[in-house]
Amino acid sequence: MSYKIGEEKLREYYQISVDLVRKCGPLFLAGFQKPKTDYEIKSAFYDLVTVYDRQIEATLSEGLLKAFPESKIIAEEALAEAKNYPELTDDPTWIIDPIDGTNNYVRKIPHCCISVGLAINKELVLGIVYNPPANELYSAWQGHGAFLNGQPIEASNVKEINQAVVGYEISLIVVSKGRDKNVKRLYKLASSATGTRSFGCAALTLCYIAAGRCDAYHVENLKPWDLAGGTVILREAGGSVYHTSGSRFDVMKPDCVCTSTEELAKNVIQLIKDADQITGYTFE
Repeated sequence: MSYKIGEEKLREYYQISVDLVRKCGPLFLAGFQKPKTDYEIKSAFYDLVTVYDRQIEATLSEGLLKAFPESKIIAEEALAEAKNYPELTDDPTWIIDPIDGTNNYVRKIPHCCISVGLAINKELVLGIVYNPPANELYSAWQGHGAFLNGQPIEASNVKEINQAVVGYEISLIVVSKGRDKNVKRLYKLASSATGTRSFGCAALTLCYIAAGRCDAYHVENLKPWDLAGGTVILREAGGSVYHTSGSRFDVMKPDCVCTSTEELAKNVIQLIKDADQITGYTFE
C-alpha cells in the first residue's frame, strides 16, 4: 500500500530536515578543524569512521524520528556491520550519510559533507547535502528545483563527452575485484573528455553537476547513503541519473551514471559499454 503525503507535509519534511542538517554544522567543523582527527578502520584499511560520524548520525536520526515518528532510518554507521540493508518500503525513509568523504575529512580536504535523502513510496523526493567547511548547503525537494544556499542552480547543457568535465573515483582502483574494469572505463572516459576530476566525495560530485561545476560522473560499489541526497538535487537541477547499464536507477543498488543532460548520459553509457567489451565485463 502506497504512503499518502500532501504538498504541505513534504514542505514540512524539507524545512525541518534542512534545519537539522544545518545545526550539525558546528559538530562537523569541530572535528574538521582539529589539528588531527582520530579515526577507526571499519571493513578495510581505506574505510574510515570518526566519532563525529557517529555523533552527527545520532543527532540526525534522533531529531528526524522525534519530528516524524512515522519515519524509518537507513544510516551508514548504524548499518556498518550489517551484511544486508533493510528493505526500502513505501514508508517515509531517511537515508543518511553523516560524513561523506571521511578520508578527505580526516586530512582536512574541504570536499566532505553531510548527506540526507528522503524516499517515500520507494521514490527519492528530498535531498540535502551540506559542506560546512565551504559553507555550501545544497537542497531540493520534488518539483521545486534545486538550490545552493537558497539560490536556484541548474545543471549545464553539455551534451557531448568532448565538452564535458567528468568525475571518476580513481580510488576505487584500490579494490582488486573490478580493478581492470575501472581502469579501462577511466581510460575510455578520460581520453574522451575535456577534463577529469576525482573529488573523493560522491554526494558533492552530484551537487557539482547540479551546479554546473562538472558535467558527468560515473561510480559503482557505493552505498545508498552516498547517493540518495545528491540524486534528488541533481534531478531537480535538470540532470539525469541512471544505472550504469542505462536502466532505471535504484538507490538500493546505486551503480550509476550521472550527467547534466540525457544526451550526455547516453554518450557516457556507450563509452562504458565500449570499455567493458575490452574486459569482457557483464552486469550481474
